[in-house]
Amino acid sequence: MLPYTPLHHLLLEAVGRPLVMTSGNLSDEPIAIGNTEARIRLHDIADLFLLHDREIFSRIDDSVARVVDGAPMLLRRARGYAPLALRLPVASPQPLLAVGPQLKNTFTLVRDDAAHVSPHIGDLDSIESLEHFRATLARHQDLFRIAPEVAVRDLHPGYMSTRVAEELGLSRIIAVQHHHAHIAAVAAEHGVTTPVVGLAFDGTGLGDDGHVWGAETLIADLHGYRRAAHLRYAPLPGGDLAAREPWRVALGYLSLEPDVADAFALAFRDIEPDRRVTAERQVERRVNAPLASSMGRLFDAASAILGLRQHASYEGQAAMELESLAGTQPAEPLAFPMRATGDSLVLDPIPLLAALGEQRQRGVDAGFLAACFHESVARAAAEVAGAVADGAGIDVVALGGGSFQNARLLSRVSGRLKARGLRVLVPRQLGPNDGAISFGQAAIAASMLANGA
Repeated sequence: MLPYTPLHHLLLEAVGRPLVMTSGNLSDEPIAIGNTEARIRLHDIADLFLLHDREIFSRIDDSVARVVDGAPMLLRRARGYAPLALRLPVASPQPLLAVGPQLKNTFTLVRDDAAHVSPHIGDLDSIESLEHFRATLARHQDLFRIAPEVAVRDLHPGYMSTRVAEELGLSRIIAVQHHHAHIAAVAAEHGVTTPVVGLAFDGTGLGDDGHVWGAETLIADLHGYRRAAHLRYAPLPGGDLAAREPWRVALGYLSLEPDVADAFALAFRDIEPDRRVTAERQVERRVNAPLASSMGRLFDAASAILGLRQHASYEGQAAMELESLAGTQPAEPLAFPMRATGDSLVLDPIPLLAALGEQRQRGVDAGFLAACFHESVARAAAEVAGAVADGAGIDVVALGGGSFQNARLLSRVSGRLKARGLRVLVPRQLGPNDGAISFGQAAIAASMLANGA
């Protein structure tokens, strides 16, 4: 990060070595912006405080980006970008507020075709985060003079953002499915209103069938969508706990095909027998073991089966380590079969996971197998998107969802799709993760309202 204030220059000159600059906050809490607040909240982790008599008016995190295929892609849109307006391809006839998701929250205020996406708010799982959301919303409503008449929320009834939408007391609330919003955000960023094939790959989002979605192929526009393909469902023993304990995801997949137990052995190498038995009972009895079609959890399972990570300290740790381990080394894809089930295509990851485990136990390098895993997912994703596009007569594919923060995955899927002659829409201005959800919600709601829905 380049120093962007005179104070940074003075500090660097005085210290004479690189410094790490990060937000002043505990993990998962909003950043501290007052001297007294900082002293109280950060006294256990900060060695020194550099204070100032000028009050900070607004909490705002640093923006984060990475370069993919030679072009920047935002991962977090905040300082320097938000709340500059993005343009919606269909103007809303009523001012509206899209409240976004539970995690990596942003909200979007809309007047006409101007969509003001808030800076990164964070995860709405604490009182402090909720207060930050409400204070930022009040400030933006005053700044842009927008009094919303319609609220837009996620389909999930338990999200804190859903509660916020319901407490606003507006005459209408529109619910939008999580992955539809992901694809709509990418399409709207590129000004596309016609149907696209959307690959929405992330951790979790409530699906229409009540199960956890996260590896979805949709045929979607700003009016609606149809689910055309997905990853094979697997139970997640422990529910949300599985995101922090990848061995649980491996156990869920193993329950589908017990014959591959030997290949999955490394996933449970250091797990206490009692904990495993409890998780197995959850799967058997379908107690706190929701069915999930999730790309994020598939990365977790692969990491556990390769013996790399059984427990994660933070969200996405296993997946990021897999990407780092794979690097840019060449590799060939492994079996990742696709089958037709009714009017949908289903990708079955069990053969892929079993092959990873078997080869790792034979001594094959973990980095090479991580690269094979990426190539396998990229080929399967391109094949399923290509098949759906051919069947629907569509030549545009949109890539959205937090799994596409993975540069290798994004690049390889995009490259394979382009090689098939398809136009590929990649998120750039908002990023692929949940920070774009509110913009997608707003684009869908604006289109619905403009068409009298």
